[in-house]
Amino acid sequence: MAISAEQVPIIMSAGAASLGLAALLWALRVSDGARGAARKFRDRSSELETALAEHRSVLGAHPGVILVWQGDAMEADGDEIIAPELYGSPVALAGLLSFTDDAISMDPAVRIIEGLADLEARDSAGQDTTLRIRLRELRETGQAFSLTIIGPSGRFLEADGRTAGARAVVWVTDTTIKGLEESSARGKLEEARQVIARDPTAFLDMLGKSPFPAWRVSGMGKLQWVNPAYIEAVDGINLDRVLDRQLMLDQAAAEQARKTISEGVDIDETRHMVINGERRAMRVLTFPLSGGAGAMAFDVTAQENAREELNRHVRAHDETLNHVADAVAIFGADRKLTFYNKAFRDMWDLEETFLLDRPTHGQLLDRLRERRKLPARTNYAEWRAEELSYYLDIDGVKEDIWSLPDARTLSVTRQRHPMGGLLLLFKDITGELELKTKFNAIVKTQTSTLDNLHEAVAVFGGDGRLKLFNKAFERLWSLPHELLKDKPDYSVVVEACVPLFHDVEIWEGIKAHITDPSARARQSTTGEMRRSDGSMLTYLTHPLPDGNTLIAFADVTATRRVESALRDRAEAFEAADRLKTEFVRNVSYQLRSPLTVIFGYAELLETQRNGQLTERQSDYVSAILSASDHLSKLIENILDLAMIEAGRMDLDLEDVQLQDVIEESIEMVVSKAEDTEISVRSDVKGKLGVIRADQRRIRQVLFNLISNSLRFTESGGEIVVSAQRIGDMVTLSVRDNGKGLDAEKRATSFDSFVSGDQRGAGLGLALVKHFVDLHGGTVGMKPVEGGGLEVTCWLPAQAVVHHGSSPELMLAEARA
Repeated sequence: MAISAEQVPIIMSAGAASLGLAALLWALRVSDGARGAARKFRDRSSELETALAEHRSVLGAHPGVILVWQGDAMEADGDEIIAPELYGSPVALAGLLSFTDDAISMDPAVRIIEGLADLEARDSAGQDTTLRIRLRELRETGQAFSLTIIGPSGRFLEADGRTAGARAVVWVTDTTIKGLEESSARGKLEEARQVIARDPTAFLDMLGKSPFPAWRVSGMGKLQWVNPAYIEAVDGINLDRVLDRQLMLDQAAAEQARKTISEGVDIDETRHMVINGERRAMRVLTFPLSGGAGAMAFDVTAQENAREELNRHVRAHDETLNHVADAVAIFGADRKLTFYNKAFRDMWDLEETFLLDRPTHGQLLDRLRERRKLPARTNYAEWRAEELSYYLDIDGVKEDIWSLPDARTLSVTRQRHPMGGLLLLFKDITGELELKTKFNAIVKTQTSTLDNLHEAVAVFGGDGRLKLFNKAFERLWSLPHELLKDKPDYSVVVEACVPLFHDVEIWEGIKAHITDPSARARQSTTGEMRRSDGSMLTYLTHPLPDGNTLIAFADVTATRRVESALRDRAEAFEAADRLKTEFVRNVSYQLRSPLTVIFGYAELLETQRNGQLTERQSDYVSAILSASDHLSKLIENILDLAMIEAGRMDLDLEDVQLQDVIEESIEMVVSKAEDTEISVRSDVKGKLGVIRADQRRIRQVLFNLISNSLRFTESGGEIVVSAQRIGDMVTLSVRDNGKGLDAEKRATSFDSFVSGDQRGAGLGLALVKHFVDLHGGTVGMKPVEGGGLEVTCWLPAQAVVHHGSSPELMLAEARA
């Protein structure tokens, strides 16, 4: 559409109007934007101020101070100290400023650094160093450190240095003193409050580097921020995970924070919780912040353990005293009863309620007096005042003896208690006094007993002086009583004894046993003394439990003479016994050779190889053979007896069927029994089984017993061989109905070369006894009712071989 010339001005006017309106609208919009930006900046400033206040509060709860060097301050030359920014607890700052020099600098941070820089310190590796050296290394190379500084008056401080971006941060904590008295540190605290006002960003950096957990919760009790130490404590991996899952140190920490927010008060609690998989004691501090609460947690496990250990020691101390037999009571500085043990309550028979009310010392004395339990005193008030005066004036330990109306005697000990007040110890010594009285009576009885001994007795102490002696000691050594009664030294007593016995070495040896306290010397010794008057003494030194030494002398002159005579006689008997044994052995061997020749020729004649023998000649040959056989057995018995008496007979043990041995023994004599028309039979009860014995000797025992019965049994008689097993023992008996033996002959029937008649050499029963003894058994003999005799042997089922010489030979060798 075409525009006319008339329309152009109108359009331009309208356009100008529209452009002006647009400009106005734009100006209004710009103005609104500026107001919005200003509002936004005001809100941000308010948030930063709130954050600053919060972080100041958090750092203010730190138990130490925090020093921060910003940017250029880290580039100082040499050991020059540039004033750092100072944060942390006003209490801690006051504590550190208390031992710095005000003349160093007006800046508190510089005063702290200069005051600590050159003190003795030790790093975590145990190396000696100083804070100044570590600060230079931190500033130049960024090397972190952890030091223990030994401050004045025995104080210990911990200094930890780290870098935080372009900043250097040092934490300083006084680990010796937990707090300061307000009265003594008021000026320093005010100074600390004036210097802690710094950049909130630095607070965040420092808390991020702090070694203890720190966190902030919102007004709703939700976690808003935590430092790395907190993340490590809850094993949260990273900050986002902790905040997303709201990982609290423990449930009680959340409750404590909510209580701080609702009540607006600081809360300080110590409790146990699991940190990094370990049960630790943590001191949790929560304090109100704008819009929520801040919190810190400090590991106080060592302090809690120390407190628990102290409590255990106190309980153990009380428990120990409760098990002490003596009565113990402790009164405090206010004279009130603070502790008593069970023995104290029982000794005075007091009510538990009265004691738990903590009566004063005076009230306790009054109660005991009312019940007539105190010693009788003419002036009780004066005595009571004297007892209570020990609280004001007591030096060391005061002891006294109380004799009570109930016949008890007490030892009372009083001493000042280390914590103030008085400690009383009551010990019932009634029994002790009775024992002492009895002891004195025993000593008198002992002295009387010693004086009536024939042996001379003297007791010397470890110092070598005579303690005790009897009258026999005076008489034996011809010592004057005046010399001994003054307890003379050993050397004085010996000097008076030397004329009768001159061997000084023996006297010195006895002295060593008296005065030498070593275990080697404190041993019992014996010896003999041949004195110049011809008498013989034996002496004994014996250490006593109390450290004294007993010396006893006995006159054995007559005893030695009798022993010498007996020894000579015993030697003569031994020589005669050896001569008899050798004689029997030689005779037996000398007889065996011609007997063998006679026996051989008789057997040759009996065979009639060299011609027929007449009937009479055959009878002669039979008689020779019978006599030779009897003589051979007799010689064997004599040899056996000789070996037994010489202790050289050994058993050849084996498993023996006793039943078979009995039957074989009966068969050996059955022919002879038939000739005499005597019946021989066995009577075995039960099973005998197997025994451990020498079969040959058991057979010889039975043969000798049966042969002995045949000699005493007439024709038509009967011999019974009985046997029975009873547990681990076996009995063998041979009974006959012959004429028996008189009581006198029975008493000697088992002796060698003793016979009950004239037809035997008397060796059979002797060998029986010896063989049974070698098996460890016994043998006995008794008459049979109606006539006859029964010999019984008791044998163990398991015989034991006894090697070595007989007791008689062993005694002879010992004497030789």
